[in-house]
Amino acid sequence: MHTEARIERALALALARSEARGAPPRLATAVRHAVMPGGARIRPQLCLAVAAACGDSDPALADAAGAAIELMHCASLVHDDLPCFDDAPLRRGRPSVHAAYGERCAVLAGDALIVMAFETLALGAAASPLRLPGMMAVLSLRVGMPHGIVAGQAWECEDWVALPDYQRAKTGSLFAAATELGALAAGADASSWRGFGQWLGEAYQVADDIRDAAGDAAQIGKPTGRDRVLGRPSAVAEFGLTGALTHFERLVERAGEAVPEGPGARTLRRLLHAESERLLPASVRATADAMAAVQVA
Repeated sequence: MHTEARIERALALALARSEARGAPPRLATAVRHAVMPGGARIRPQLCLAVAAACGDSDPALADAAGAAIELMHCASLVHDDLPCFDDAPLRRGRPSVHAAYGERCAVLAGDALIVMAFETLALGAAASPLRLPGMMAVLSLRVGMPHGIVAGQAWECEDWVALPDYQRAKTGSLFAAATELGALAAGADASSWRGFGQWLGEAYQVADDIRDAAGDAAQIGKPTGRDRVLGRPSAVAEFGLTGALTHFERLVERAGEAVPEGPGARTLRRLLHAESERLLPASVRATADAMAAVQVA
């Protein structure tokens, strides 16, 4: 079964459990809205690719890990879009969860997705129960305090934050979790894979900053210009558009260098290259270059 099909099947099973008879129907619909249809699913793809590179000795556990990562990512998007944070009306080209179902339901949907992520991971470890404690510890660390995605969101409530700290927590931490959980699901050491995920996650955040400044809202599926309006930490604000583009390329390069050598290294570097092209296609790069030239003039 192809990676994409494995991911969608695991997510569908998780949603089916949450929609069992007796569930509040509006909440169940809001949760499904947050997950389906998804985006690029790059985090679970990364998780499964690392598991494959490490032998994929327990595919069911790898699938559960990938689904757990995606559910946690969806939860973070629901909360990030809330009126108290970005107040974003759109996500993935359609109404955000709070715009479609109300703020109260959106808060609960995000909470439910977090619990669902841990449940999915736990249920997937039936054949390899001894691998579960380490995987639960990694997921908790990369989501919570002091350096997980919750901390990344919380930095937006502070008066000042160093940009690398913000990027590593807000985005890099969940990418690191994807690579670490992929290795652990296959019974391999996670530490050698952490850097690859961390660098790729930081590159992803820089690309998001560039798209927010120079992208097209219809193309990226959410409003642009929000970082400047909300005063969010941003690579564009720190380095300018030209500097942010250079910073992105360097982070992608570091991610490629951090891929452990082995049978799956070439596949992972191809995935990295394809993702960098998807994140910042030629049209966005050209727009960013043009805007930077105007700013200089």
